[in-house]
Amino acid sequence: MTIFIRQTIFFLAALIQHLGRGGARSAASEIAILKHQLIVVARQHKRAPRLTPGDRFALAFASLFVSPRRLERAAIILKPSTLLAFHKALIRRKYSILSGKKQTSRPGPKGPSQELVAFAIAMKKQNPRFGCGKIALAAVRAFGYAVDADTVRRILQKHYKPDPGGGPSWLTFLGHSKDSLWSLDLFRCESLLLQSYWVMLVMDQFSRKIIGFAVCQGAPDGPTICWMLGRATAGSAAPKYLSTDHDPLFTYHQWEANLRVLGVEAVKSVPYTPTSHPFVERLIGTVRREYLDHTLFWGQADLERKLQEYAVYYNEHRVHYAHSDGRTPCETITNGVAPTPIKQIAWKPHCRGLFVTPIAA
Repeated sequence: MTIFIRQTIFFLAALIQHLGRGGARSAASEIAILKHQLIVVARQHKRAPRLTPGDRFALAFASLFVSPRRLERAAIILKPSTLLAFHKALIRRKYSILSGKKQTSRPGPKGPSQELVAFAIAMKKQNPRFGCGKIALAAVRAFGYAVDADTVRRILQKHYKPDPGGGPSWLTFLGHSKDSLWSLDLFRCESLLLQSYWVMLVMDQFSRKIIGFAVCQGAPDGPTICWMLGRATAGSAAPKYLSTDHDPLFTYHQWEANLRVLGVEAVKSVPYTPTSHPFVERLIGTVRREYLDHTLFWGQADLERKLQEYAVYYNEHRVHYAHSDGRTPCETITNGVAPTPIKQIAWKPHCRGLFVTPIAA
C-alpha cells in the first residue's frame, strides 16, 4: 500500500510539471539533460569527466528549453574554473583577431640557442664593462650568429646576475626615507564583456602600502591620467618624490604641470629596463596573480569596488616578505601590533571569501 501511494505521488508530480509552465518541452529537455549527464559521469576516469564537443552541444541546446529555476538543479558539471578559463580564452581570441595574425602552422623553437646564452653570460662575466652591442658584435665576429643588441640584453636580463656591490640604487635609497617616495604605473585588464580598462596603481615604496587605484575605460591621455592620479590619491598627503617609467603619457605638459602644482619631484626609471622599477611592477603582478586571475568584473564601477576591497586586505591583513616579522603595510607605519596566542584566534574572510586571515578571537 505504501509503494502504491508513493508511485501515485510521483505520477501526480510529473503530471503537474508536464501541464505547468514550460510544458512538455521543459520536462523532456530536463530528462534528456539528466540522462546525458549520467552517461558522461559514468565514464571511467580518474579525474573530472572530459566533455567532448558533442556533449557540450547537446547540453547547451537542451538547456534552452528548461526553465531557469530547474536549470540550477540540473547544472552539476560546470565549475568556476571552467568559466574563468573560458573568459581567458575569449581575451586571447579577441587580441589575436585585433592583431590580424593568422597562424597556419605550429611555431618553431623560440629564443636564442643555449650556446649563444652561455657565450653572452661568459662574455659579460669576463668583461663587466662591455655593453650589449659590443657583446653582439663579438658573437657575430666569432661565430657568425645573426644577433642584435636587444637579444643580448634579454639574455643578460634573464640569465645574468652581477655580483652585488656599489650600494643601493637611488630608488631604493629614496624609498627607505619614510613617506617620501611613491611609485606609480598603469596596467590593463579585461571585463567579462571583453571591454578594456586601464588601472592606475599608486603605492608607498617605504611601507609597500597601496595608496589607491583609479580606473578608466579605453586608452588614457594627458588629462585622464591627471584625473586618475587625483582619484587614486584622494585623501592622502602628496609625497616628495613620485617614481614613474618612461611611458609617453608621463611626458604630457598637463601631467608635468600637475606635479609642479603638487610640489612633487618626478623620479624616472632606467629606460627599457623594467627591473629598475621593481616594487610597483611586482605589486601589479601580485594583484593579477592573487586576485584578478581568480575573479571577473562587469564594468568600471564593479572593478573599482573589487580593487578597493583588495587594497584594504593588502594594506591591513596581508603579510609581506619585505619584513622579517611578516608585518602588513599599515603595521609598518604604526610599528606593528601585539601578537595573539595561537589558541585564541578566529578566521576573517576578505574579498568575498577569496582570502582568509587569522584574528584575535
